[in-house]
Amino acid sequence: MSIFPGWIIVAGAFSILLVAYGTQYSFGVFFAALLDDFGWSRASLAGAFSLYAAGYCVAGFPAGRLTDVWGPRRVITIGGVLLGSAFVGMAFVTELWQPYVLYGVVAALGMGTAYVPCNATVVRWFVRRRGLASGIASSGASLGAFALPPIAQVLISVVGWRGAYLVFGVGVMVALVLSAMVMRRDPESLGLHPDGDDHAAAAGVVAQAPWPVGRAMRTSAFWLLWAAFASSWVPIFIPLVHIPRFTRDLGFSPLVAASVVSALGAGAVVGRLLMGGLSDRVGRKGVVGLSMALQALAFVGFVVVSSLTALYATTFAYGFSYGAVSTLFATIVGDFFGRERAGSLVGVLFAMAGSLAGAGPYIAGAIFDATGSYTPAFALSAALSALSVVFLTFCRPPGPPPEGK
Repeated sequence: MSIFPGWIIVAGAFSILLVAYGTQYSFGVFFAALLDDFGWSRASLAGAFSLYAAGYCVAGFPAGRLTDVWGPRRVITIGGVLLGSAFVGMAFVTELWQPYVLYGVVAALGMGTAYVPCNATVVRWFVRRRGLASGIASSGASLGAFALPPIAQVLISVVGWRGAYLVFGVGVMVALVLSAMVMRRDPESLGLHPDGDDHAAAAGVVAQAPWPVGRAMRTSAFWLLWAAFASSWVPIFIPLVHIPRFTRDLGFSPLVAASVVSALGAGAVVGRLLMGGLSDRVGRKGVVGLSMALQALAFVGFVVVSSLTALYATTFAYGFSYGAVSTLFATIVGDFFGRERAGSLVGVLFAMAGSLAGAGPYIAGAIFDATGSYTPAFALSAALSALSVVFLTFCRPPGPPPEGK
């Protein structure tokens, strides 16, 4: 029995997300090295990541639209060149404004071609096993978070942060361009059906009429999904940027701090795989709500943690919840509005909700600079994560789109 090409698409998306998100999660390691070298404030340097986070989410909308038109291969290739070039450029920074341009703009444009094109493409290739396929593909991002931060720390120790950025930049460019070659827009473009079903089996799956973006944006379901994910995502990057420095503030070494980020990645791998498959069986909405609630509890854990064991456990739990929520975002959008225009719809929601996440790292850095503690930032993050559960409770699928324009 031949391998269904959809699983090759999943493997390609896995590889792309592993490299792209592995470098993103490594920002906290470079963040600490840059602070040590230049003496900048935490808020001022975190602002570059905030600009990046907002920028790559906004870039997700045109990336999604272009994926619907061009297919994912060309879009991801362009993004790989941009992302790799940005990291190479970071090896030569001497002034604070330069990370804002290289990371906050160029890398953001490159990264915008990773999440939305990969996840929207997987959504198109699967219906019955959409959650499982999305979980496997997205677990690449979490494996990258597990593996690359310690590698970054070792490279920094051996060749310095400038040399490490050079290695990362060249590696990112080559890996993303090669991985993009296997990506295809949808099964129909190859004369196939979703989930690898033959024509008879595929006919038994009820096809959902596509929702144009304009019509979808006039439904309450669209805006409730936006509110739920926006509340969840505002604090989502805070641990990615600040946990390494938070760990060192607790008295642990830089390598231990990098390993704590790896614990986040390990938790996200488990969360993506377990909750993605579970959502296919028990329903998407309940699994997303449970994951958002766990995210709120993890932020409470950061407020009270003191030992290394507790820090690993809390960070693992946060990674589990973050991984599940991020994985199921594209799948629940596909469930609500259909797979035909998944790229555009995932892109516009990701731009509108995800861009707010850019404020999180800057706000947390500013709070620390003002108070000398991350506790208020973690408490606010817990409250926002709990609010996301409330919004999700009121979400209902909109049904078929109305006839006519």
